[in-house]
Amino acid sequence: MAKAQRQIYLLNPKKLSPETIAVTFAKTSRSPLSFSEIAAELTDEKSAEFHERWVVGYGHASVAEHAVLHIAIENVSRLAIETIESNRLAAYTEKSTRYQKWSPDAFHIPTELEGHPLLSLYLETIQTLFETYAKSMEAVRPVIAAETPRRDGESETAWERRVRTQTIDVCRYLLPAASLANVGMTANARVLEHAIQKLLSSPLVEVHTIGQEMKRVSQVEIPTLIKYAEQAPYLVAVSQALPHAASLSRGKNLGDWCQMVAWDPHGEEKVLAAALYRYNGVDFNSCVNYIQGIGADEYRRLASIVLGGMSDHDIPLRELEHSVYSFDVVMDQGAYFEFKRHRMMTQTPQALTSRLGYAVPRGITQAGFEDQYRQVMEKAAHAYERLAAWNPAVASYVAPNGFNRRMMLTFNLREAFHFLGLRSSDRAHFAVRRVARRIAEQIQSIHPVLAAYFSLPQDESWKKIEADYFSAV
Repeated sequence: MAKAQRQIYLLNPKKLSPETIAVTFAKTSRSPLSFSEIAAELTDEKSAEFHERWVVGYGHASVAEHAVLHIAIENVSRLAIETIESNRLAAYTEKSTRYQKWSPDAFHIPTELEGHPLLSLYLETIQTLFETYAKSMEAVRPVIAAETPRRDGESETAWERRVRTQTIDVCRYLLPAASLANVGMTANARVLEHAIQKLLSSPLVEVHTIGQEMKRVSQVEIPTLIKYAEQAPYLVAVSQALPHAASLSRGKNLGDWCQMVAWDPHGEEKVLAAALYRYNGVDFNSCVNYIQGIGADEYRRLASIVLGGMSDHDIPLRELEHSVYSFDVVMDQGAYFEFKRHRMMTQTPQALTSRLGYAVPRGITQAGFEDQYRQVMEKAAHAYERLAAWNPAVASYVAPNGFNRRMMLTFNLREAFHFLGLRSSDRAHFAVRRVARRIAEQIQSIHPVLAAYFSLPQDESWKKIEADYFSAV
């Protein structure tokens, strides 16, 4: 009998539908045939029958994870993008407020406002924000250019690009959540079904309509796997009941803008014990007892073995996930949009409002533009309150990036290494760098041995960033 030869190959999505690929992989659990042989026996009709029976009928939803779609979503508001991108196991790339300038008519007009007396207030507020955004670019650019000398060997084009990016970084604070953007989404059918359910359960007409359109275009490729994606009554009921479920004061009390509210004081010990556990064939308590019995030098030596050999491109051991932290953070909306990309975190954002005040980037002040900036931000805050008295969900459209927002974060030490390495870099926006450095400081205060291996620029602190880049936060 000939020995079976190893084979590694792609199932071509140009020749096979996503639903057929999903069935091909699913059938290998009970079929001795190769994947190519299984695929050759299938038709779209047979694949649909399989999914109706096993995925829909018997609930074997993991099969749907093999059917993957790439969805182009264009001209949707940045407020809607928050719901679109709220799925942990999907991939997204969106139009960046850091590298592109918005045109003055690139904003969403909510269907809810058609024929409503508040429509004129909405349009006037959004148009004023966009006009002020354009004027701020003209005012801020000369200041940035004067403070940004050309580097040795840097071309005029590269210098201009750097000045433009830094200018946009400052002026983006004026862009409202109604601003239109494009986003590319890659997701498997199992994730997509839940994503559509969330979209269809939104109180916003725009978001609900996006869910309907996503379902329609996706069913061309996966007609069976998402055919039952509908509004989730559970999500609707919870969102409607919880705002009235408790008597809580909702004033402007910010408290400390970045608080570690929960952590494991033994997190470092658990990480090191888990690393020993993996490689030494003993029970976990024996590893913990060993860690607790060694001296400081041996403790640091073990930490060095676990983390000291990493390069900038290495991912830490998974054992770091045994130490978990929770933070209550207030940051501007622009920084939040950077944060939401870190979907391995558990993130609980509050609604975008005008009630926590707004940040003033120092570049705006240096350009002599602060009075105009504050006037339009106050105008937006007034419009928000008028709209919120009628419809709080729609009111969020007028809130610019500069408004502050509160969010609860829970993540493990491994994710902290990833997040801090990316968002404390000098390439990151100064708003998210400020938050990243404050988070790093608090983790270092309780777990100094492992947190000493964070990859952080040495010449920055959150206080320095705040002083260098903000007139007010």
